[in-house]
Amino acid sequence: MNIEQQIRDEAKKLLENGDVEAVIGFTQSTFLGLPRPFVARTPEDAEKLVFNRFCRYNIAGYVHRMNGKKIAIVAKGCDSRSLGVLIAEKQVDRANLRIIGVPCEGMISRKKLEAKFGKLAALRKISLNENKVHAETVTGEKLSADIDELLHDSCKRCMHRNPVHYDVLVGEPVEENTDVNEHFAVAVEMYEKPASERWKFFSEMFLNCIRCYACRQACPTCYCEECFVDSRFPHWLDKGQHPTDIIFWHIGRLYHQAGRCVECGNCSEVCPVDIDFDAILAYQAKKVWERYGYDAGVAVDEPPPLQNYRVDDPQEFFL
Repeated sequence: MNIEQQIRDEAKKLLENGDVEAVIGFTQSTFLGLPRPFVARTPEDAEKLVFNRFCRYNIAGYVHRMNGKKIAIVAKGCDSRSLGVLIAEKQVDRANLRIIGVPCEGMISRKKLEAKFGKLAALRKISLNENKVHAETVTGEKLSADIDELLHDSCKRCMHRNPVHYDVLVGEPVEENTDVNEHFAVAVEMYEKPASERWKFFSEMFLNCIRCYACRQACPTCYCEECFVDSRFPHWLDKGQHPTDIIFWHIGRLYHQAGRCVECGNCSEVCPVDIDFDAILAYQAKKVWERYGYDAGVAVDEPPPLQNYRVDDPQEFFL
C-alpha cells in the first residue's frame, strides 16, 4: 500500500471514530504539480487527500488557526518541528492534536519546476517516475528533469527528513542527513564575507520587496494577531517603500524567528520577487545551535532560547 493510501485510510479512521473534527493535508489543485492545503471534515473528504513530492509547503500554521478543536495533520519533518514550536509556545494543545507523520526525501520547488517546464498553467500532464519528473505542455512538448535538480534548497540541507513528533507514522523512515557542516554551509559561505559586503547584498535584496507580506502569511510560526508592522500603538514603521522601513520590516521579522525557524523555506518559496532568506535564517539557526544546543521544534517542554532565561546563558555577544 502506498503512502498516499495509508494517509487516506488513517484520516478516514480518525474521522469515522470521531477522534478528530478535521484532518489537515493536501489535495490536488487546478494546477498540476501544485497540490494545495486541504481540510478533510468527513470520511468522504479523506479520499481527496494526496501526498507526493509536489506537497512542498509546510502546513503546520493551519493548526494554530483551528486551535481549540480536535484535529489531525499530515506532517513531514519540517511540519512536525513547526508543530513542536507551536506546542512549546503553548499555541497548540497537544492533547487535541493527532499527527500523521510522513517521512520525506525532499520536495520539489514550484519555482524550480516553473523555471524548467514553464508556467504550471501551461502543463497538460505531469508525473513522477522514480527519480524523474515528466511533463507535457498544452502544445504537446514533452519535457523531463531529475527530481534532485528540482528539489527546494532547504530540502537538500534538511537534517530532519523523518517527523520528529507524530502519533502514527506512515511509510518507512528514510535515511537522515547528519552532516551539520553541509546543513549550515550556506550560512558559512555568506558570513565568511566582510560585514560591509554582506550588508550590501542583503540590503539590496530586501529593497526588491513589494511589502505583500507573503513571507509572513506563509510562515507557520508567524501567528501574532497583530504583527508589529501593522501596529499603530506603538507605531513602529510606515507602510511605504522607504528603504529604512523595508529593511526594518525584514530585520524585525527575521529576528523574531531566531530559535524558532525550522528552515522549511516557505518564505522564500512564496516570495513573488524571489528574496532568498535562506542564508540569514540558516545563520541564525547555526548561532542558536552553537550557543544553546537548541534545534528549533525538537523540544516541546521548553520555549525557544530567546523566550527563556537562564543564569548561565552565554553573553559574549552583548554590546
